Amino acid sequence: MKFVDEAFIDVAAGDGGNGCVSFRHEKYKEFGGPNGGDGGRGGHVFAVADVNLNTLVDFRYSRRHEAKRGEHGMGSDMFGAAGDDITLKMPVGTIISDAETGEVLFELLTPGEVITIAKGGDGGFGNLRFKSSINRAPRQKTPGWPGDKRSLKLELKVLADVGLLGLPNAGKSTFITAVSNARPRIADYPFTTLHPNLGVVRVGPEQSFVVADLPGLIEGASEGAGLGHLFLRHLQRTRLLLHVVDLAPFDSSVDPVAQAKAIIGELKKYDAGLHAKPRWLVLNKLDMLDADARVTAVKDFVKRMRFKGPVFEISALTREGCEPLVRAIYEHVKREQVAAQPVEEVDPRFSNNPGDS
Repeated sequence: MKFVDEAFIDVAAGDGGNGCVSFRHEKYKEFGGPNGGDGGRGGHVFAVADVNLNTLVDFRYSRRHEAKRGEHGMGSDMFGAAGDDITLKMPVGTIISDAETGEVLFELLTPGEVITIAKGGDGGFGNLRFKSSINRAPRQKTPGWPGDKRSLKLELKVLADVGLLGLPNAGKSTFITAVSNARPRIADYPFTTLHPNLGVVRVGPEQSFVVADLPGLIEGASEGAGLGHLFLRHLQRTRLLLHVVDLAPFDSSVDPVAQAKAIIGELKKYDAGLHAKPRWLVLNKLDMLDADARVTAVKDFVKRMRFKGPVFEISALTREGCEPLVRAIYEHVKREQVAAQPVEEVDPRFSNNPGDS
């Protein structure tokens, strides 16, 4: 399935049905009185967060979505039926904004969450509504109210706890394959990953977190070079960034430190908030170096990089060092989740502390 993380759609809720002007006509009932019913409500347009979806591709080819209008009122006190609602299934993490103003209207962050993105119009009143003691034969009615019509922009930002950042062919896909249930495409050439891949990492019973593998960044990405800049938005909701570095590039003239600094610079140009997120260095492909060369390369890299955060040494291919890294990630994510939970205020009148009495 093609990965699409942006789409534009037009939605239209149903108009309300018109009210009816009618009078009761029966034999021997010369003054039957008004019996025109109200029009029915127009159909609503709902959006639901579906955990089984991970792309907006359905909305790329189906842009117009209209709900049914309500039926008109009829005689004999019959009200019009409400129009059928429609429900649009969207991936969890979808942002719905106004296509013209850019204002964010809704965010689908919880699986199964349902929101109303376009409200159907109310039905009009029939002449039965206008009957009174001084107006015994009203001929007034009102038309149905129009339903909401909107042009919307849909933007998907995947919900992941950890995001993988780095150059093409740094070993990000190999790492996510080694530690999670994801099976992205892996090859011995750059730009193998063409769209984000999500993987669930199981640490223990009821202990897990989600990792997002994105296409590799290259220098100049903030100006549009490569593919990585198109998917950096998916890192904005993560709690931790793992900067994966190839410490044993095939081309000996390539400087891993210069490449790593270039990637960090591109991140800062794209979004200062994303640059400020917690970021760990993961030095990968250490299986390509012997023991002495490994120690020298790691020390040289850390010294020249002047990186103050955590640094991990792994080999995603042989899975060496992956288990301690996964455990450390889980502990960090767990702390972040606890810190993000709102603190409930306790009414002192119901406190069980004896010193409060």
